[in-house]
Amino acid sequence: MSSFSASCIFCKIIKGVIPSSKILETDLTYVFLDINPLSKGHALVIPKYHAQFMHEVPDEHLADILPIAKKVATAIGAENYNILQKLTYDREFQVDHVHFHIIPKPDARQGLGIEWPQLSPTKEELAETLAAIKTKLESHSAL
Repeated sequence: MSSFSASCIFCKIIKGVIPSSKILETDLTYVFLDINPLSKGHALVIPKYHAQFMHEVPDEHLADILPIAKKVATAIGAENYNILQKLTYDREFQVDHVHFHIIPKPDARQGLGIEWPQLSPTKEELAETLAAIKTKLESHSAL
């Protein structure tokens, strides 16, 4: 199964229309260095399937991505790193193709910095959220 978008920059990279610093490629996944890295070795792992959201990507593509990300993260050699799935919408660079960043974190200054604005739900609110998720999973047993 494949899906490509003629206007998508990542689809063009996969097809070789736009050059990239390719690290690795399988039948389902393409990995290349980010041209605007947050740290040395910052790489992008993308499915060879055009989808805006992760839940739209076929399972066989997703099953290929994480083992590939693990291999590439190991090859990069960073002791610390982040793997981030991001949908980018900003004024400078829009990508509507699911992608995962492998971002080495060599020190406090380089790599990914994340704010983590935590909520403070009550036990009852957590129980309601849990029940809602479980109900949806049970009603969609084909997930």
